[in-house]
Amino acid sequence: MALPQPPSEELHPFDRLVDLMRILRSEEGCPWDREQTLESLKSYCVEECYEVLEAIDRGQPEEHRDELGDLLLQIVFQAQIRAEEGSFDAADVCRAITEKMLRRHPHVFEARSADSAEAAHKSWEAIKAAERAAQPSKSRSVLSGVPRALPALLRAQRLSKKAATQGFDWSSAEDVLPKVREEWEELAEALADHGPGSQRVEEELGDLLFAMANLARHLEINPEDALRRAGERFSDRFRTMEELAAASQQPLNERSLDDLEQLWQEAKRRLRLRVNPPETR
Repeated sequence: MALPQPPSEELHPFDRLVDLMRILRSEEGCPWDREQTLESLKSYCVEECYEVLEAIDRGQPEEHRDELGDLLLQIVFQAQIRAEEGSFDAADVCRAITEKMLRRHPHVFEARSADSAEAAHKSWEAIKAAERAAQPSKSRSVLSGVPRALPALLRAQRLSKKAATQGFDWSSAEDVLPKVREEWEELAEALADHGPGSQRVEEELGDLLFAMANLARHLEINPEDALRRAGERFSDRFRTMEELAAASQQPLNERSLDDLEQLWQEAKRRLRLRVNPPETR
């Protein structure tokens, strides 16, 4: 049996990728690719999104390019599965998003004005709301466009941002702080009354985290980014603690809490010096 021919190099790069995926999903293609379903690809799609974010944080253009390619592959992969069932194909995906962007940018392509990013965003939301109202089968809630599958902190911020478009919001970060303190006190009360692991404590902790996501929004900080970077700082400091412990030949798990705190502070000091070394004379 003749082997499948690779897609022609004369094709547009996107069309070549689409044709490659069609071949891989064919009977003559790859058994693993043929076996995949929309359900099995969900975790890969999420993973590739996070790898794109990590590449951005690393600041390496080539790595960013490669990770965007992996994410694009997931889009083409899912579109091919839909094409096989007769729903839509990758070209339909491109057409749909292009038409949406044209509709939602009248201040660019029509005789309308938006003299700031805020004005442009308000116009976008108004057009989006009108589109939703014109489709009775879809929920008309302003919250309906926030995916349930988003990471919890990011979803909390997006939900509160959507609610804010209807006037349900605080006026400043300073106004959110009392709500954060209130949720903290309610968490402490629930812990005293119901103990760790109780449903009430879980609810109060969730309310506190939601309030913190609101505070992050008013501070113009992405809570997912802030927490991810905090995790990286913790990881760097803990690894430095392990290195210090190994150098002294006394494992971390054999040390007192006071010793561990001292190691932690020393790790922080050393990492600060790496970022901001003292001036040499």
